[in-house]
Amino acid sequence: MPPADSSPPAAAPAIAVSHLTGGYGHRPVLRDLSFQVRRGEIFFIIGGSGCGKTTLLRHLVGLARPWEGTVEFFGRPFSDADLAARRIQQRTFGMLFQGGALWSSLTLRQNVALPLEEHTPLSRREIAEIAALKLSQVGLSGFEDYYPAEISGGMRKRAGLARALALDPAIVFFDEPSAGLDPVNSRKLDELIRQIQGDFGTTIVVVSHELASIFNLAERVIMLDADTAGIIAEGRPADLAAGSANPKVIEFLRRGGESSAGVPLRSSLP
Repeated sequence: MPPADSSPPAAAPAIAVSHLTGGYGHRPVLRDLSFQVRRGEIFFIIGGSGCGKTTLLRHLVGLARPWEGTVEFFGRPFSDADLAARRIQQRTFGMLFQGGALWSSLTLRQNVALPLEEHTPLSRREIAEIAALKLSQVGLSGFEDYYPAEISGGMRKRAGLARALALDPAIVFFDEPSAGLDPVNSRKLDELIRQIQGDFGTTIVVVSHELASIFNLAERVIMLDADTAGIIAEGRPADLAAGSANPKVIEFLRRGGESSAGVPLRSSLP
């Protein structure tokens, strides 16, 4: 932990993105993005395929460097910091990848133990106890010695979440957490995400295109657009579905007849 006199103001947002531009090769995928994520909120990055959601997530967690602009965590520079400083900050957040990204040759307990072994001086016994605790928090008590191939897809997602929580992160990032899950398991995962936020005050950032999760979980969203490579909407999803003047936002949030908030399609409005 940094010394007390170096701490940023308590009012600093969990994440502050300022004029971020980035992409691949010579093609910008994101152009001049600016937004903030408040401490302790559930924040979604939404949009259609190819709009740059995962690219933005890669910039946020340090897997890619912006061409221009900055990313800060809790008032501290991240994207502009040196490698050592970024590594320290990366320990303060967890990441759940689409497939869970578990090591198939390790048990669930061993998977969850990996970040503890790498980043803490704890004993093997202490690490095993914490790994078991994290698995219990996601409803996997009794499955500590199972291998990923021996459990269901929904359970693998929860085991991946347990690993993401191993270091008690201040922020947890999710990349399409409902991908590959049936509606029942998707809903259970949403409930687990909300429970983690409620119990620990964790800041949650989710990349998703799933309407059910967007309307059930998100306190605020930003919507990315492939054509402009920018943000075309920001706010509460129900408010955007009910009152956005942008037809792309309406089409995305009301697809399938109505949104999960019960907002009918524009064509059915008087």
